[in-house]
Amino acid sequence: MCYAYTVTTNVEALRRLRFTFEVGANIGNMPPLTGVYPGMVAPIIRNQPGFRELVNVWWGMPTSSQALYQAAKKRANRLIEKEGRSISPDEFAEMVANEPDKGTHNVRNTDSKHWQRWLAPEFRCIVPFNSFAEFSNLVGTDGKKLGHTWFAFDPERPLAFFAGIWAPQWTSVRRIGQNALTSDLFAFLTTDPNDVVAVANPDAMPVILRTPEEIETWMTAPWEEARKLQRPLPPGVLQVVSIGPKEDPPPPEAELPGVREPTLF
Repeated sequence: MCYAYTVTTNVEALRRLRFTFEVGANIGNMPPLTGVYPGMVAPIIRNQPGFRELVNVWWGMPTSSQALYQAAKKRANRLIEKEGRSISPDEFAEMVANEPDKGTHNVRNTDSKHWQRWLAPEFRCIVPFNSFAEFSNLVGTDGKKLGHTWFAFDPERPLAFFAGIWAPQWTSVRRIGQNALTSDLFAFLTTDPNDVVAVANPDAMPVILRTPEEIETWMTAPWEEARKLQRPLPPGVLQVVSIGPKEDPPPPEAELPGVREPTLF
């Protein structure tokens, strides 16, 4: 899974894309995010009826009901063992209804019925990023795990996009003891890693859109066409730009007048 990512771009850089979008009220001045982690709010560009919108949304799509049921069952068994008593069907049903859902942050199995409801164009989005991290268990020369391994297209960390999906106004309990919250949610797709990412994560990498044409296909095409974009990048594409830190700020060089922010587009 993608462990974390950064988005240090700005609204004006996003406007240089080949399509227009409206800016949501909760975007503000879009400060740089040097470490976006699951459960945080981050900007996406999503389809809305008749237009596209740049808006901040919670990272973490709804977890499947089956997974939440199994989590509640494990919690119930621990309670039974700890307190030495049985749990009534009504009590267990309440535990299932209130099982915390921290969200699913990466989507891999798009054949699952759980995800199919959000694969149509109206639920697709693109997620801007400048670098992303996988957690590496490899041990360095100091005897410690490498930890956060940050990837980008080059050291300048140009703007690029993950292929994402979003769910409108989903109600769920996020933590034990809290009330249910209703909010928009998003996540992005993953696929097999290419050779660069596989060094840190041999199982997966985010689905990355590299051209305006790929973005347009993702945002508009029927699923049978759009699903072809769920594939790894070619070998050699991406670089390791940082190892260790939990944040990845871009080089501290102010943009000179007339100089455009680096972008793949």
